[in-house]
Amino acid sequence: MQTWTARPVPALPGAGGTVRVHDTAAGALAPVAEAPGAPVRMYVCGITPYDATHMGHAATYVAFDLLHRVLLDAGHAVHYVQNVTDVDDPLLERATATGVDWRHLADVETALFATDMAALDVLPPQEWVGAVEAIPSIVPAVEALVAAGAAYAVEGDVYFSVAADPRFGEVSHLGREQMLALFAERGGDPDREGKRDPLDALLWRAHREGEPSWDGASLGPGRPGWHVECVVIARDHLGPHIDVQGGGSDLVFPHHEMGAAHGHALDGPPFARRYVHAGMVGLEGTKMSKSRGNLVLVSRLRAQGTDPAAIRLALLAHHYRSDWSWSTAGMAEATARAVRWRQALARRHGPDARPVLAAVRERLADDLDAPGALAAVDAWVAASEEPADDAVEGAPDLVARTVGALLGVRL
Repeated sequence: MQTWTARPVPALPGAGGTVRVHDTAAGALAPVAEAPGAPVRMYVCGITPYDATHMGHAATYVAFDLLHRVLLDAGHAVHYVQNVTDVDDPLLERATATGVDWRHLADVETALFATDMAALDVLPPQEWVGAVEAIPSIVPAVEALVAAGAAYAVEGDVYFSVAADPRFGEVSHLGREQMLALFAERGGDPDREGKRDPLDALLWRAHREGEPSWDGASLGPGRPGWHVECVVIARDHLGPHIDVQGGGSDLVFPHHEMGAAHGHALDGPPFARRYVHAGMVGLEGTKMSKSRGNLVLVSRLRAQGTDPAAIRLALLAHHYRSDWSWSTAGMAEATARAVRWRQALARRHGPDARPVLAAVRERLADDLDAPGALAAVDAWVAASEEPADDAVEGAPDLVARTVGALLGVRL
């Protein structure tokens, strides 16, 4: 799958320091990389392309774009992989409801997502892999789980046995009742008869009339489950053990818990060293989601003439782990900030920019504190508006490169 095109990251003097993030599994801040300068293998769960990119999506991918940027600035080579779940129940249901071929729907919405990401200056993954193209690797992985006794069949469908992973539950730390409730809410089938455990997750769905299917070799014709898709794509492109598994906080359970269990059964623990999750974005106090229909779309804002840099600033005004609500007031504040920054950065002289670069690096290395980084730039902009005898020629250029390279804001 072809990714979108990224603009070059501006060069900065020096390098950032150790990058730490909140690891959901550990419940604490922890360094992302194994050692200074070590390569980082990052997998972030992608979209199911049955509708346009909303602000919840944008906030998640901007958050991991920040992580990507600060790791690069700290001297790490980042191997970033993202998937597209281009065959799944929600996509097929939307295609049926709208009378559109599911493949066409997936292609159109995936292309729109890529356009939105490029507009928001999100660095693309090195590999952007669809579930359909990963099926030739998914089938032998499921067969391996069956052969190892970690999976079993129920009327042709193949399920993963959560009992196969002694560490099951160590990502989310949820109680069983919480797990069962979330499993039912988020695509699971705890009431399916014949399962050994209500939490056992689907690995391979046998062919049903009217549904697409692929050759599953010994599994029979069918299509893959959601969780195993991501595990196989990650291990195919990054190896059996990765550094960062990322996504929205709604993926902690069951998706990332199940993915970890699949990975442990295939290759031994840990599947990921760090589990990093972005908060949820609501609208007027309600979670923003496709199922609710209360979406603020990136493409719609762009079509209305909204500055993509201002959209990104509106997202960065909130810490990536926080849950928050989108508002027109917040968008207006971000637009005013973009205007003010542009005016300051258009000048030839300004206050010394080196402290700003240091402050932005420090804030972002500390669990991606984007609001703190914005505050550092705001302070420099305010100082630049005052008369000064010690203004430095070229300082605005360094600030512009700082916000472009580290915050991904091009002004």
